[in-house]
Amino acid sequence: MQSEKIKLAKVLEKIGDYFSPKVVGEVNDVYVKVAKIKGDELPWHNHKEEDELFLILKGSLFFEIEGEDGFVMEEGELFVIPRGINHRVSSVEECQILLVENKTTAHTGEIVSTITRTIADQLE
Repeated sequence: MQSEKIKLAKVLEKIGDYFSPKVVGEVNDVYVKVAKIKGDELPWHNHKEEDELFLILKGSLFFEIEGEDGFVMEEGELFVIPRGINHRVSSVEECQILLVENKTTAHTGEIVSTITRTIADQLE
């Protein structure tokens, strides 16, 4: 990846599928990604070895952690889900998010579903 200014709004305009993160940058061994979320198709999953950071850019996101009450995240709010914790997210209206994940983080952990994306999909 080259060093250049990135307009997240322009990248997000090009994303047609929900729950389909796109890599917009790298910091050391970490990917910076953006995604659009709408609906509730994301399965319960976890990342055994990696924490995951969520930052809400636009809209609101419903965040669920297994065994706990769910909560709503609004624009400008950030949350880090620790490794190994089962979670899922959903949104009634379109929500735009920024994710920070280790390069080894699998999209839906070890769970494979119709929305699971490979890293190759996310680098397009």
